[in-house]
Order: sequence, then C-alpha cells, then structure tokens
Amino acid sequence: MVAPRSYLRRSLLTFRAITYQEIQMNHPPNPYMSCIKACQSCATACHVCFAACLKEADVKMMARCIALDADCAAICGLAADAMARNSEHAAAICALCAQICKACADECAKHEADHCKACAQACLKCAQECDTMARVA
Repeated sequence: MVAPRSYLRRSLLTFRAITYQEIQMNHPPNPYMSCIKACQSCATACHVCFAACLKEADVKMMARCIALDADCAAICGLAADAMARNSEHAAAICALCAQICKACADECAKHEADHCKACAQACLKCAQECDTMARVA
C-alpha cells in the first residue's frame, strides 16, 4: 500500500497542464466556429471603435456610433458564448446579432475615420455569418 503522502507527491510530479490542442482533439468540432470567430472579431472592432470615437473632436456627432458599438459588442459576445455552448437560443440570438451588426455597420460607414471603416467591415462579416447560422440552426 502506498502512503497517501507519497501518492500526492507522485501525482504532483506527473501533473501537467492540458493544452488547448488536447482539448480540441478530445471534443467534437463546433459547427459554428466560423461564426464564433466573426462575432469575437466584431466585438473587438466595436470596442476599438467605441474607444476611438470617444476621443474624436465632436463626440456628439459620434453619439449614435458609440451607442451602437456598445450594443453590437455586447450582442456579439453573447452570440459567441451561446454558440460555443450550443445553447438552444443560439439561432435567435444570432438573428438579433445580425440585425444589430447591420445597424452598426450602416452607422459606422457614414464616418470617415479608419476605426469606423474597420468596424463597419467587421460588422458586415459578422452579420453575414450570423444570418447564415440563424437560418441553418
């Protein structure tokens, strides 16, 4: 019989961290990964745009853009999380996400700033991915 203390020491010595690749190998692939990545990229672009808009000379002119950036980033995060856990509400959330992304893209496209143009592109890509996902799921 092995003493509990030596067992613990041996266990700690052989313990190693599980890598992301090992997790991926042991779990089935998520069919929504393309949409999840688009949502994550869009959320990041919206956060960047939000922060940059706050630094613009005429912040009042950017008010709607700022508000939509916040809404879009929030729904994109929710959509990515819902798809990652295969939520039964993922399709409905993605349909709403596509609608908000389109509104954000339309608003950002009105502005000349590079951060707004980048955000508009990310929003359009996310809207397309979410539209597709909502129809398929």
